[in-house]
Amino acid sequence: MSETSSAREREVDVVVIGGGSTGENVADRAHRGGLGEVVVVEDELVGGECSYWACMPSKALLRPTAALEAARRVPGAQAAVTGEVDVEAVLARRTSFTSDWDDASQVEWVEGAGLELVRGRARLDGERRVVVTTSDGGTTTLTARHAVVVAVGSTPVTPPIDGLDGVRHWSSREATSSRSVPPRLLVLGGGVVGSELATAYRRLGSEVSLVAGSAVLSPMEPRAGELVGDALREMGVEVVVGSRAQSVERDGDEGEVCLTLDDGRVLVGDELLVATGRKPQTGDLGLETVGLEPGDALDIDAAGQVRGASGQWLYAAGDVTGLAPLTHMGKYAARAVGDVVAARARGEAAEEPAAWTKHATTALHRAVTQVVFTDPEVASVGMTSQQARDAGLDVRVVELDLAVAGSALHADGYTGWACMVVDESRRVVVGMTFVGQDVAELCQSAAIAVAGEVPLERLWHAVPPYPTISEVWLRLLEAYGF
Repeated sequence: MSETSSAREREVDVVVIGGGSTGENVADRAHRGGLGEVVVVEDELVGGECSYWACMPSKALLRPTAALEAARRVPGAQAAVTGEVDVEAVLARRTSFTSDWDDASQVEWVEGAGLELVRGRARLDGERRVVVTTSDGGTTTLTARHAVVVAVGSTPVTPPIDGLDGVRHWSSREATSSRSVPPRLLVLGGGVVGSELATAYRRLGSEVSLVAGSAVLSPMEPRAGELVGDALREMGVEVVVGSRAQSVERDGDEGEVCLTLDDGRVLVGDELLVATGRKPQTGDLGLETVGLEPGDALDIDAAGQVRGASGQWLYAAGDVTGLAPLTHMGKYAARAVGDVVAARARGEAAEEPAAWTKHATTALHRAVTQVVFTDPEVASVGMTSQQARDAGLDVRVVELDLAVAGSALHADGYTGWACMVVDESRRVVVGMTFVGQDVAELCQSAAIAVAGEVPLERLWHAVPPYPTISEVWLRLLEAYGF
């Protein structure tokens, strides 16, 4: 690990700005590809948002109560559930997954992988140059022989609501790292973060009100959002759809918070979680020094190279591109970018990689995988039916209730739904959505069907084992006409 205390300049092979999971993967792949001097610059915790404030702690908050609910849905097991959730134990387990917000083990991994870590705030300073300012005011200027890769992620969007700027409130960071459960929680935003954390905190004992704007999980298939919204209401969450927040007030820094809606209703809570989306974190990155606009998403080609910057040296991966802002998709793009940077340094990689080849990030556009860990879960791959229509495809949609032998065995009263979007001109699946308990594990089979562009005639021969929830594939294909 390198700490700087005065100005100095160095030349290295690759500079990766951002030490989250995306940046780590870029750096590792570039180094494995033969580039010896790969520097990762990070000004917060190495490991990034997913490790400390997003994927891991949020799922750790959700899992214990999901396990309890699953047991309660199976007679026999149900009788063994005689107590309530141990909130302190849940919070302690959550904290264990974040290593108590200590990145020592992640730093050890970076160094063990043969990479160098520089702590500090990085800004571009012209072609191939990165200036890093450390906490003590010192600077290091790193000049990259081969590439600079931007992997700084995203930052929460604060909506223009009267009074919000002056009111203490939670972002997803505060919500996933809280040391206690508030008696009343207001959630502004019905997307993935809002829906998951409304689920988690309701089941940990909070009275929760969720303001979802136009719909719950609006970017997904409408039926998926409807089922999740119904489930939230059933567990006691007040779900408000069709109204928007107009103003926010708080009685001091610790008093109750009042959220006034545009229909005149006033919601009162002890904490307010604002989960209204995120934007690429490019406002203070020095993009203007390379001819790009600060604050914008970085527009990349199929290999992750940033368009608009002269020369073949600036790359980006992850949330900063505005494409598929999901940890696993960022890591997927990172592997491609790290590989192509190393290959181009060896003079081997093509200028523009073909779709679905090693150095291409095709799945960012055609096979994005996502799971929403509400109850029921939502698993999706590729396009929604509306996105497919908007893309001009000859679309046929097959949808049905997820009611097969496997789901019946899984839980009494199992509620689920499946939707298959087919491009009729090629007779391949371009989108899948599953809703139901434990459907997350169906996501990979759908990803193979979509990314592999498996013809329906061949997919028919992929026989699902009985009795599993995956039998829904058979039912969908039968409904299609096989």
